[in-house]
Amino acid sequence: MGKRKKTTGGSLRGFALLLIVIAIALFVYQHREGKALVNIPISELKETVINNILESPKTQAPSTLLEIPASTRKRDEIRLQRTAFTLSYNDFYKTPNWVAWELTREETEGTESRKSKFEPDPDLPEPRVEHSDYTNSGYDRGHMAPAADMKWSGKAMEESFYMSNICPQNRKLNRDDWGDLEEKCRVWAEKYGRVYIACGPIYDKKSPKRIGKHKVAVPDRFFKVVLIYNRKNPIAMGFLFENKAHHQDLRNYMVSVDQIEETTGLDFFSKLPDDVENRIEAIVPEMPTDKH
Repeated sequence: MGKRKKTTGGSLRGFALLLIVIAIALFVYQHREGKALVNIPISELKETVINNILESPKTQAPSTLLEIPASTRKRDEIRLQRTAFTLSYNDFYKTPNWVAWELTREETEGTESRKSKFEPDPDLPEPRVEHSDYTNSGYDRGHMAPAADMKWSGKAMEESFYMSNICPQNRKLNRDDWGDLEEKCRVWAEKYGRVYIACGPIYDKKSPKRIGKHKVAVPDRFFKVVLIYNRKNPIAMGFLFENKAHHQDLRNYMVSVDQIEETTGLDFFSKLPDDVENRIEAIVPEMPTDKH
């Protein structure tokens, strides 16, 4: 008798949980797609939502948000959640504080074509940085979260061209060594299944150079941190680039993640177990090979 009661209770709890999951999924789908849910059969809604969830690369494995840094210093910040990345925007500098994202093997295989038009970010207060702020400045519109990481989604690609994801970057740096590291990250994502990345500008001067009508601040340096979370041998890499023309081996830019944390006032990969985080962030590791 008791056994039957336990089984019935479990079934009811399971059914209730299923209803909750469906309700949450419907809510997310409604807000993501901007569609009304009235007058649509529940069976059609369930099928549509489930198909959309299964087709999204970001839901093939639950994200642990390992890429999101914690701030250890007070700073001007507007936090924005995008389809493929999270962004902390600094309205004083008119550039991001940092941009962070998880890149999976499946996302490196996307087929979405690169956009060519940079747009003001519609979610930021006016006045907003525009494409024209960089025109004839001598600096590239340097992506933080790169467009080539967004090939799996048209919306992600579009959002990567919002000016909130862009910094004034030395042209040779953007097109050579910075771009080379972006390509390395895609190779590592393909090899290891996923990587966690955060990057952004560094301002060493209190009054940095400004460009354009909206006075966009030109960074002195850029940082990038990359985590390959192989549980047997996790690797955390830090890279520091001066915002100047260079072309050299990427190993020459490597530093410990601890050093970048001290420079930026950000705590990276803080969701790792403390003993793992402390160990892997204190060293400059060997750069992983490209071979499978």
